[in-house]
Amino acid sequence: MIETDRLILRCWEPRDAAPFAALNADPEVMEHLGGPIVRAQSDAVIARIEAAQASNGHCFWAVECKADGAMIGFCGLHRPDHAGTSVEGEVEIGWRLARTAWGRGYALEAARASLAWGWKNTDLARIAAWTVPANVRSWGLMERLGMVRRPELDFAHPAFGPGHPLSRHIVYMAERPG
Repeated sequence: MIETDRLILRCWEPRDAAPFAALNADPEVMEHLGGPIVRAQSDAVIARIEAAQASNGHCFWAVECKADGAMIGFCGLHRPDHAGTSVEGEVEIGWRLARTAWGRGYALEAARASLAWGWKNTDLARIAAWTVPANVRSWGLMERLGMVRRPELDFAHPAFGPGHPLSRHIVYMAERPG
């Protein structure tokens, strides 16, 4: 679907379920996302992602390494349901990679390709990203993508109760290039 020098971003395939479940079971990968999840929960995530692709024409696509065909995570564009928050209705760029893929520039490569796809294939004025303040790797990538921090849009994530360490989310935006 989307090719970069080293990666293919594509629709999900049955063979992706096991490696995706493995990365979702990794406490380090899931540290800022609510903790590890079991296989059934991971499979449910894939089902929701596939439904988003069917209804929106985009989703968090599976990321595959060209060199060895390994599925290393996801990256893409998603329209979450965060009703009542400052990001309600926004399209989010997001990523989640296996720990073995960290530090190789894959997330930046996949995210740049996802943003380019978004600008070419949608009429979006902007694309958002958010994470918890402690997720330095993620917001650092947002900055490397040229996204701008928007503190006035920070919000309490609806999946976490007040006072939970993962409740507060910071927001970055990429505006459509001129």
